[in-house]
Amino acid sequence: MERAQRPAEARGAANIIDFDEALLGACPAELRADLLTEAAMLADAFAPEGRAEQLEAMACALSSGERDAEMGRMRARRLAAALRHLART
Repeated sequence: MERAQRPAEARGAANIIDFDEALLGACPAELRADLLTEAAMLADAFAPEGRAEQLEAMACALSSGERDAEMGRMRARRLAAALRHLART
């Protein structure tokens, strides 16, 4: 059986999307600013060295469901995206 092949132009047209950046970009400007401010405060408190690995670990914990009862899943996911943004900058 012969495998179907994609046209040559389709092979090179793939775009890689950074989900965290897309999630932050989809937030209204005021919410995005609040998330980045909160992420910076958390980073100062729990990762004072500001190492990317520390920020990534905090984001991973939030994304995996480790959060308190006051924080909903979407808020935790957005805050994790903001922490990852800080880790990259």
